[in-house]
Amino acid sequence: MSTLDEAIKQLLSIEGATGAAVVDYSSGMALAQGGNSGFDLGVAAAGNSNVVSAKLRTMADLSLDGDIEDILITLGGQYHLINVLNSRDSKGLFVYLVLDRTYANLALARHKLNNVAKGITI
Repeated sequence: MSTLDEAIKQLLSIEGATGAAVVDYSSGMALAQGGNSGFDLGVAAAGNSNVVSAKLRTMADLSLDGDIEDILITLGGQYHLINVLNSRDSKGLFVYLVLDRTYANLALARHKLNNVAKGITI
């Protein structure tokens, strides 16, 4: 079990991490955030809430079973990882992690993100 501030600290310790947030996707509000991503994480949280909501609606429209585990957005110099939390104690939240592509190992970052995300509860 991890407090949100502890989770942000753990996420920012991932090599290449420049920003992290835990977000309520129904409201688009970041419940916790940290780092120096070079942009406003609050705006990013709200925008990525739309991404998660759109994917959930599409899955419902297609009658797809299962949960979203993660979403990867690849930019020229960054990876943006969205890990949707699906446990009973964290439903409705996602973790947003910004990685600098120069320094990040994507596979290792996803593994570490999944481990941190499993411990997040509210």
